[in-house]
Formats: sequence, C-alpha cells, structure tokens
Amino acid sequence: MALAPISKVVLGSVAFAIFWVLAVFPAVPFLPIGRTAGSLLGAMLMVIFRVLSPDQAYAAIDLPILGLLFGTMVVTVFLERANMFKYLGKLLSWKSRGAKDLLCRICFISAVSSAFFTNDTSCVVLTEFVLKIARQHNLPPYPFLLALASSANIGSSATPIGNPQNLVIAIQGKISFGSFLTGILPAMLVGVVVNAIFLIAMYWRVLTIQKDEENPVSEVAEEEVITHQFSPATMSHFASFNSQECNGSSESTNNIQNTCQVHVGRNQSNPSASEVQMVLSSTKDSTTNPNETKEGTNDKKEETNPSRTVAIVVDKPIEAHDLHSSEGKDYMNVKWKRMLWKFCVYAITLLMLVAMLIGLNMAWTAIAAAITLVVLDFKDAGPCLEKVSYSLLIFFCGMFITVDGFKKTGIPSALWDIMEPYSRVDHASGIAILAIVILVLSNFASNVPTVLLLGGRVAASAAAISKEDEKKAWLILAWVSTIAGNFSLLGSAANLIVCEQARRSPNHGYTLTFWTHLKFGLPSTLIVAAIGLTLIK
Repeated sequence: MALAPISKVVLGSVAFAIFWVLAVFPAVPFLPIGRTAGSLLGAMLMVIFRVLSPDQAYAAIDLPILGLLFGTMVVTVFLERANMFKYLGKLLSWKSRGAKDLLCRICFISAVSSAFFTNDTSCVVLTEFVLKIARQHNLPPYPFLLALASSANIGSSATPIGNPQNLVIAIQGKISFGSFLTGILPAMLVGVVVNAIFLIAMYWRVLTIQKDEENPVSEVAEEEVITHQFSPATMSHFASFNSQECNGSSESTNNIQNTCQVHVGRNQSNPSASEVQMVLSSTKDSTTNPNETKEGTNDKKEETNPSRTVAIVVDKPIEAHDLHSSEGKDYMNVKWKRMLWKFCVYAITLLMLVAMLIGLNMAWTAIAAAITLVVLDFKDAGPCLEKVSYSLLIFFCGMFITVDGFKKTGIPSALWDIMEPYSRVDHASGIAILAIVILVLSNFASNVPTVLLLGGRVAASAAAISKEDEKKAWLILAWVSTIAGNFSLLGSAANLIVCEQARRSPNHGYTLTFWTHLKFGLPSTLIVAAIGLTLIK
C-alpha cells in the first residue's frame, strides 16, 4: 500500500502523536485531561483532519472486543460477589513462604487463568486482590502488578481464546484449538518461568522485608476482612442480648438475682441456661413497668404464687425454643439459597468458557453469560453495572478510531513493504527481523490492528515456502504480538486494565506509571520473546 497524500500523512501522524502522548502521560501540564479524553481527542482529530470520514470512524470501532470486555467485567462483578477473591486468597496464601513465593504464585495463576478466561478478564479479577495482599504484607504493589499483567499476556498466548488477536489468527489461519495449543504451549510455560525469575532478580531487595518491619496496619486490615465474614443475623442476635443486659439498673439486677433464687427454691432444681435467660428478660420487663411494680408492692401474695413461678419457668423456655427454631430455619434457608446462587454463578461462568472452547462467538458468549447472571440475581442491576469501567470502554473506542486513521496514512504498510524480503520464516535472521517488525508495530499501532494488517501478507509469504511454514508464521505472529504487549504500558489491553483498576481502587489506589512498566517491560519482552521463538513448533 502506497503512502497517502502528504497532508493526510502529516495530519494523521499529528493526531496519532497527540493520542500517544496523552495516553502515556495522562496528566501533562499543558493538557491534563487524562487517557480517556485523550483517546477521544485523537479520534476527533482524525475526523476533523479528514483522515477518516465519520462513517469510517464508526466502522473502526471493534464492537466484538468491546462486547467481550463488557461481558467479562459484568461476570467478574458476580464472581466477586460469589467470594471468588476469598478462594483465590486461600490459594495464594496457602503455606506461603514470603514475598517471592507470592510473586511466583501470582505469575502462575495469572498465566493459567488468562489462557481460559482471556488476559483482560484475569486482570480485572485479580488486580484489586493483588493490591490488598500487597498492603497486608507491607509490600510495594508495583512488582506484583507487573507480575500480574505480564504473566497474563504470556499465558494468553497459549490458546485461541486467550486474547482477541489469537482469535483472529486462529480463524484466518484455520488453526484448530489443539494445534494452536501444542504449538505455543512450550514457549508459554518457559516464558512464564523466565518472566518470574526476571521479576525476582530485578526487585530482589524490594521483595526482601524482615518481619519486624511489617506495618501493624496490615494486621488490622486482615482482621477487618475476617470479621466481615460473620453472619449479620448472628451478630445482631448477640447485640440485642447484650444491649438488654447492659441497660438494666443495679436495682433491677438485684431483683433479677432474687427472682432467680425464688425459682430455684420453688422448683428444687437448677434452671437451665434458656430458663435463666427468659426469666431475666421477663423480670426485667416487669421492673421497667411502673404499674406492674406498684401492683407487686400491694399484693405480695401474687408475687410469690407458686403457680405463676411454674408458668414462668415452664412456658417461657418453650417460647424460646420455638423462637430459636424459627431463626435456625430462616438461617438455613438463606444459607442454602446463597449456596445455590453461588453454584449458578460458577456454573454459568464454566458454561461460558466451554462455549468459547467449542468455538462460539466470544463476545456474544460473554454478554449472554452476563445477562443471564443479571436475570438470575433477580435484583436491580444498577449497583453491579456501576462497577463496570465505562471509561476504559470509551478509551478503546477512541483508540480504535485513532489507530485506524494512522493505518490510513499508509505508514505501517510501507514499513512492511520494506521489511518483507528480509522477513522469511525459513531463516533465523528472517524470523528475528519479522519479530522486530511485529514488536514495533504492536506497540505503536496495538497488537490487534497489527495482526489484521500483517496477518494475510505474512502468511502468504510463508505459504510460498511450505504449508508448515505458513502455520509457523501464524504462530510466530501470535506469540510476538502477544508478548509485545509487555513492552510498554500501552502494549496491551491487560496492561491498561491493571493500571486503570489499580488507580480506581477505593482503598488501595496505586498509579502504575509508564516508566515503571517500561524499565521492566523492555528487557523482559526481548528475553521472553527470543526464548519463545526457539520453542514454537
């Protein structure tokens, strides 16, 4: 594809540069409008500069990716309500041997879950929990956030459903799920291990903290989490009993003790706990009523009537037994309803994964699962839908338009025309050059547009050599375009999700900067990508 007219190339490049600067530096002094508004500004400039027409701008928005992201966010909200974080916490904290062991577990869990839940979903689910557990152990969150995002990208490379670009490659290249998995799985496993080792080596001092340096706030936070698990019904029951016991006067306390002695004397036996409790409440009620007190003073015979004493001791425990039985049945009903609801949430999530595995549309499958959970919840869906990061969805809309406008300038295509003769997959040097081209374009134009732009041409060039080389070219494209996401903060949606989720966290907010990610992402991406290329079959 030839370059567009010079005016279109210049204006399109200016619009893309503005978007790129605002996305990388969301609080620049001259225009601190943030990433979301920056992406919309870049999209608007592409239309104003006539790089794209309004119809082309609307067509550039990738609705399947937005639908997949929205659906997985809603499903994640319900998984959170179904105590998924508690089970993940047990898995991560079970016999933990310190910060380095915790980092390795995050890498492993993030990679495996990304292969089946997609990297975006894993990052949405785990970011808040990683922040919590880092705070509880008085550790800086950025090594764990980097471990989460980078391992999610590496793990997502193993399956066609791990990320959107893999889905495009599997469909266009007509590669089955099994062939895709066996071709990239060795590279993925080695890549996760190498990435974890690199993280530990890079942040060795940060991850080494003595126990006496730990912040007491972490223990308080952990206690808050534990106490939050108590049943409200049980807590209210004890609160009611304690409030009644504490509000009584010293005089009523003496009367209660005397009454208890009267009951013991009249019945010639020791009262049970339930009897004492009901006598306490009954006697206390009588002492707080002035009329009843007056009657008791005038007629002492009625106060010591044996038949009344027996009625109090015998009848009240029966009422207490009925009351406790009713409360127990209500509690069990609520408990079973809760367990049934959690089972439905996990079952629907599992069905969503199975549907994706058998090849159904990923976006509509995620949306269908989300709507099903909303309906089964049988409540106002407003609170759940409010937790969806709509600013992130809008950011992607602007990014799609801006990136498509940059493609219209012809610059990415011109770059491939120059590099294609040197990017043959039957030579080691050709594979290295092809990987560099994919790596650069994936970070400047994002990985999905890179796959859409280069996929057909890379496959056609490899098919001229052999059928096996064609498949290998598709898998190389999948591997490098996915690992390229670890290069910078803008390299993949998973990185942006981790950054945005961490920033928006209500209790543990943290801003993962572009340079913090780049210092780790640059060497890690080059090392992991190079090792993986030697293992792709």
